[in-house]
Amino acid sequence: MAADAVQVAPDVYKILFENDRVRLLEARLQPGATSALHHHRDNLVYGLADGKVTFTEESGEAIEVSLVAGEAMWSPAVDHSTHNAGSVEVRALLFELK
Repeated sequence: MAADAVQVAPDVYKILFENDRVRLLEARLQPGATSALHHHRDNLVYGLADGKVTFTEESGEAIEVSLVAGEAMWSPAVDHSTHNAGSVEVRALLFELK
């Protein structure tokens, strides 16, 4: 398992709230920027702005995802790197379950 997202990319992930059941992260990734391989627990992603990201798993498989402001999506636990493939800052909230 890769290291925690906040440890690997503190410039991208900021803890807004944490208790024994959940952790709320704010994610901000500039256009063209990439975060190194990191781990997320099961989480719900809520888009704060429209954006395009490419998630690359440890196996090398890459998935491009369009984030939409005001929409949520579920993500099971994963190890991946993240690349902002768009022309605007990616902004999202991640609600990680413990």
